[in-house]
Amino acid sequence: MTTVSESDSEVNSSDEELQEAFASGLLKPGLNAVIETNKKVHKNNIGLMKAKLEEIKLTLPWVERLDMVNTLAPLAPELALQMQDQEVRRAKQLQGNKKLPQFDPSEDPVLNDFRRETMFHRQAQGAVVDGIARLKKLGVPVTRPDDYFAEMAKTDKQMQRIKENLMKKQLVAQRSEKVRQLRQQRKISKQMQVESTLKKHAEKRKMLEEVKKYRKGIRQDLDFLDDKKRSLSKSGNRKLDPKVQAKIKMKNSKYGYGGKKRDSKRNTKSSSADVSEYRKPQRPTQGRKGKGGKTKQQRPGKNRRIQMKARKK
Repeated sequence: MTTVSESDSEVNSSDEELQEAFASGLLKPGLNAVIETNKKVHKNNIGLMKAKLEEIKLTLPWVERLDMVNTLAPLAPELALQMQDQEVRRAKQLQGNKKLPQFDPSEDPVLNDFRRETMFHRQAQGAVVDGIARLKKLGVPVTRPDDYFAEMAKTDKQMQRIKENLMKKQLVAQRSEKVRQLRQQRKISKQMQVESTLKKHAEKRKMLEEVKKYRKGIRQDLDFLDDKKRSLSKSGNRKLDPKVQAKIKMKNSKYGYGGKKRDSKRNTKSSSADVSEYRKPQRPTQGRKGKGGKTKQQRPGKNRRIQMKARKK
């Protein structure tokens, strides 16, 4: 069995009494509110505040205080362009998304935050410029001397590890950049190769069309061949190896630049009558001349060699 303590019974009885009183209308809203009897009244006592300020104020020279009251530094051109780009970007963002609240540029909280940060930056710049000028007038050095030595908070061993880590990161970045450049060069070279191949195919197709027109009688001249030669001469202006040039010259003299190939080596009346290239046959000598002008003895036949071997035995 559960036993009910006296405190629990008193709480239950008090709750029941309050509920009955509220039902009967004896309780009204506001009667059970906490009322502060001792309310503190704040007063703006200017005299006491000035007296306290004079009490805690330290009369130190400006070099010890370094307090500045100055205007904003001039707005840099790059910051002005950055602010303009920010305004344009924000306007496009608000225009593209209708769910965002639409603001006027002068009341936009995003742009105002950026302008506020820019004002802080300009205020700091102006303070630095004015402060350096005042320090120079007072003869206070503002730059660190070349032979200045200050003990570092970190040990040389730790700084060496940091340096090695930074060098590793730099090497990795350089390697990745080099790989990226090589990949880009391969891509560009492949694209140029494809473009040159397509260009050659287009020129060949155009040449074949002009040849077909000439065969069918649509075209009477051969000016397209001159255009082809001119384009080849322009493309061949670069310096070539002398061996390659000699090979090209030999092929040009042998095969020409196109035209009829059949019966090109057949004798004609003029070529048959031409005997300028005729050479009188020479008498065979006993031996052939080798290196150094010495004559070589002719090798005996097989039967002769067998007889010579038999004699030696």
